[in-house]
Amino acid sequence: MSATRGKTALALTRVWHHASAQDRVLGNLASRIAWVLMGKHKPTYDPAVDAGDYVVVSHALDVRLTGRKPEDKVYRHHSGFIGGLKEVPIGRMRERRPDEIIRRAVSGMLPKNTFRQRRLDRLKVFPGDAPAAYMDNVVRTWRDAPAGVAGAAAAVGAEMAGTGAQAEAEAEAAQQAR
Repeated sequence: MSATRGKTALALTRVWHHASAQDRVLGNLASRIAWVLMGKHKPTYDPAVDAGDYVVVSHALDVRLTGRKPEDKVYRHHSGFIGGLKEVPIGRMRERRPDEIIRRAVSGMLPKNTFRQRRLDRLKVFPGDAPAAYMDNVVRTWRDAPAGVAGAAAAVGAEMAGTGAQAEAEAEAAQQAR
C-alpha cells in the first residue's frame, strides 16, 4: 500500500462555498468559515496540508453582534512609533470597511502558522451582494442549521447544502449555461 494514499489531486481539489452574513452572529459565522478554510470538513483533512476551500461571504454589513459589542468593541493596532496606538471602534469599522470585521474574526480563529495568510487569501468578503463572477464559481451555499440540532459537527453538516445530487445538478446547469 502506498504511503501517499489520499493525497491525489482529486482529493485536494478546492470547492467554492457561499455564506450570507445577514443576521448571523459574527463569532459563529467566523468559526464555520475558518473550519472550511482549513479543510476540516473533508475526510482527507491533514493539518500539514493546506487543502481548504474558497469561501465567498456576502452581506458583511448586516452581520450581527451580541451583547454590548456594538458599543464596546474596539480594534487596536500599533504603528511601531512611540504613542502610535490606533483604536478604531467597531461602529466606524462597519461604516468604512465592513469586510474587515469578518476577515479579522476569521483570522483570529485560524491557526497561527504559515498557512494562515494563504487561507485568508481564499476568503472573499463583500459588504453587499457578491459579484456574479464569484457566484458563478459557488458549488455549495450555507444555510442556518435547523432548530434543535446539537453539536458543532452536526451544525456544520446541516449548514452545507448543495451536496450530492443537488451539487452535481447545479454544476451541470452552470456548465451548460457557459
